[in-house]
Amino acid sequence: MISVAVQYFAILREQRGLAQEKIATTAGTAEALYDELKQRHGFTLPAARIRAAVNDEFVSAAAPLREGDRIVFIPPVAGG
Repeated sequence: MISVAVQYFAILREQRGLAQEKIATTAGTAEALYDELKQRHGFTLPAARIRAAVNDEFVSAAAPLREGDRIVFIPPVAGG
């Protein structure tokens, strides 16, 4: 189990009710962590629509996670 900090934006922040939190997880990748959080918090967006950044760098869904990482999940956004 590792401890990571997670930040949420847009609809994810609305659905979670928080902008950030620290969690303990057994997820080994960014995608596995999102899937875990999706089940835990009822997120409606599929993982394929989410971008992840670990420690301020965009990463692939298969990017490994390590103790103390900061993960940001970014959903698609609309502008205008």
